[in-house]
Amino acid sequence: MKYLSTLFVLFILICLSYSCKTVKQINKAIAPKDTSAVVIIDQSKADSILMIKNTIDNLNRNYIDFKTFNAKIKVDYEDNKGKQPDVTAIVRIIKDSAIWISLTASFLNVEIYRVLITKDSVILLNKRDKEVQYRSLDYLQEVTQIPFDYKTLQDLLIGNPVFIDSNIVYYKKTDDQILFSMVGLYFKNLLTLSSGNYFLTHSKLDDVDIARSRTADLTYADYENKSGFNFSTYREITVSEKNRLDIRMNYKQYEFNKELSVSFNVPKNYIPK
Repeated sequence: MKYLSTLFVLFILICLSYSCKTVKQINKAIAPKDTSAVVIIDQSKADSILMIKNTIDNLNRNYIDFKTFNAKIKVDYEDNKGKQPDVTAIVRIIKDSAIWISLTASFLNVEIYRVLITKDSVILLNKRDKEVQYRSLDYLQEVTQIPFDYKTLQDLLIGNPVFIDSNIVYYKKTDDQILFSMVGLYFKNLLTLSSGNYFLTHSKLDDVDIARSRTADLTYADYENKSGFNFSTYREITVSEKNRLDIRMNYKQYEFNKELSVSFNVPKNYIPK
């Protein structure tokens, strides 16, 4: 059962590896190391600049700017050992402050782990073995060998785009979708949006370090608008380097901007690990 907690917490941290930012401007394009995979946009052409700017503006309009978030998520995952037991996650977020997660093994219907993540710390309660772990985000970065931040984790759970950079190097629009690629400090990101409403449907990430084979695929589907936000209720995440991890997240219930508590008490009889 210890594997359950480690996998679920770290899958988020591994998948959401790098610092992210909302695109604010379109800078001069730079060539990635693998130039065969992209087409450099001639940004001296006004029409190219306008098309890209319009796409970024519409992507930003779909950004979910919230105060609180509460959700029940069914999580299925599979690794190199095969399919693992299903997990039900209750997630509560107070924006830019705290992420509270309760994990229940679906086949037991008993809470086994509880996690509190802030901008600088992680507390993990193992309720089965009555243990508590105190860690920092810096520590988790060292363990995973991936730079990430609190905001990246928050945005992934909400469904906002992550790994965004302003160096656009490829752009293509069809009747059904828009594809554009950007290159950042750590990765190349090919995003796919739906043409009509600019919903994010897919993000393909490749490490810019050619010595590594780290890749990630993020799929967003089944959008709903129940509370003024266009929200993806189904996500698929695949991360691979030396090993492969496949995660499916089905949001069964969710709500925004309701009164929310993220109190986190550590029982006195829990043993620090």
